[in-house]
Amino acid sequence: MAAALGPDWRVIAPDQRGHGDSDRAGDYTRAGYVADLVALLAHLGIDETVVLGHSLGGINAYHLAAEHPALVGALINVDAPVDLPDHGTSPLAFVLNFPYTAASREDLLAACGPLAHTIAPALRRLPDGSGWRLPFHPGDTADSETLVHGDHWKQWLATDCPALLIHGLRSQALPTDQALDMVDRRPGTAYRALDTDHFVPLADPEGFATTVQEFLVGI
Repeated sequence: MAAALGPDWRVIAPDQRGHGDSDRAGDYTRAGYVADLVALLAHLGIDETVVLGHSLGGINAYHLAAEHPALVGALINVDAPVDLPDHGTSPLAFVLNFPYTAASREDLLAACGPLAHTIAPALRRLPDGSGWRLPFHPGDTADSETLVHGDHWKQWLATDCPALLIHGLRSQALPTDQALDMVDRRPGTAYRALDTDHFVPLADPEGFATTVQEFLVGI
């Protein structure tokens, strides 16, 4: 996406807490995620920005807008729902079977099974050079997903800045009726659907980039 937006936009792509190169955190609540974003924007001297987030990142994005509306001039929600029922077991619980580290890259990927091809580009070397680690801790990932369950309608409807909801028509996370309701109930919200599953940016990177660019030109 950063490459697609080219010289017209400054793109800041943070690794959220517990993700990528960011440290593991003591908690994975909305308060923690939002505090990190506020601190980052303050550190960079950014008073207002367009915020884009996918899935968990999208939920954190509209929570940021709800709690700090002056910071968010426009919002792009990529397949992030507002109503996540708690079914008792995290759908990401399967990652608890993954090892966090392994002596070799190959061993770590083998343990990830069908997700190996998706995770492979994001693996990290251990600082001491003794092996490799995942770009997330399995336990932290399951905790983070569990803690996002609940009703987020209040936060989604708290602002009326220009917004775009990009919806994967075959999404496992955001039902079509909920997506359309989100657009109908929130003023200033545009809707664009792509023929993908929940992982919109991976499934249709070109369509995703074009959709984002068209929205940015119009705000």
